[in-house]
Amino acid sequence: MRKAVVGAAVVGAAAVCAAAALVVRHRMKNSSKWAKAMAIIKELDEKCATPLGKLRQVADAMTVEMHAGLASEGGSKLKMIVSYVDKIPTGDEKGLFYALDLGGTNFRVLRVKLGGKGSGVVQQEFKEVSIPPELMVGSSEQLFDYIAEALAKFVATESEGLHAEPDKLRELGFTFSFPVKQTSISSGTLIRWTKGFKIEDAVGKDVVVELTKAIKKKGIHMHVTALVNDTVGTLAGGRFYHPDVIAAVILGTGTNAAYVERASAIPKWHGPLPKSGEMVINMEWGNFRSSHLPVTEYDVALDEESLNPGEQIYEKMISGMYLGEIVRRVLCRMAKEAGFFGDVVPEKLKTPFILRTPD
Repeated sequence: MRKAVVGAAVVGAAAVCAAAALVVRHRMKNSSKWAKAMAIIKELDEKCATPLGKLRQVADAMTVEMHAGLASEGGSKLKMIVSYVDKIPTGDEKGLFYALDLGGTNFRVLRVKLGGKGSGVVQQEFKEVSIPPELMVGSSEQLFDYIAEALAKFVATESEGLHAEPDKLRELGFTFSFPVKQTSISSGTLIRWTKGFKIEDAVGKDVVVELTKAIKKKGIHMHVTALVNDTVGTLAGGRFYHPDVIAAVILGTGTNAAYVERASAIPKWHGPLPKSGEMVINMEWGNFRSSHLPVTEYDVALDEESLNPGEQIYEKMISGMYLGEIVRRVLCRMAKEAGFFGDVVPEKLKTPFILRTPD
């Protein structure tokens, strides 16, 4: 887990500094304002610094929060959510399965045929769909109806060898990559939105119930058999191929981690101990914060102007949703103070999130 913390922190600092420094070098090497631009970059580099000592402090602070989160609900910045997943794939699974992965500005629908022991994935098909920005702040019904419509179209394109058996309900695994209070393997209520979503009427609702209503409305012969976080799904996928996998880390639109914990080491778990003796924990580490994190003025400003100020601080520092925006803010300061683009700051550069991380 400490290695994951180290890697995530380094990604955040390196991405911003490297991108800004590269642009400056190309555009201003022969400019009289080079010194001022370099001073801004140097300051950023120093504030983003992650020497080994600091990384150890961050890792220790996260460890304390992990133990607190396992001890009681609400006792930590880390939710340490009990996933109800106490058995992970072995690679022997067989059959046709559907999956829906909702975790950012896009979602994916997938069908996969598993061949059983030694065969792995025999056949798979998937489709990725973009979510219109207005649906990210609309209503729960609008979002899930849109998803169900795409799912219905996908089901209608089943190819040879990937047909469900007649009169048999298709099984759907629902990967929902937002903080959820899990109540069973196939149910959970939304705690809060992240990654730019803000659909108020969905908070506190069971997301499986909302999806199921939309599926029935579209007349799809399918039921949700499992609700998992994308990080838990990644861990399960890793274990399907490698029996020694015990943890998974997501560094994408957002960031999170999940790992296999001893069930007896989870004080807040009051149910019967699973036969496996293990339980997968969804950390929700995007909400981690600590005085040891290398927070810059750009991070502070981004957080204050976000849809969820004061939350998901770690995620805002290192994930794909926000790194491009941090670079934009650095470039804005360089434009204002070092004349990077001449005498004026380009209007487009003033637009929040216009600079995407992949760019």
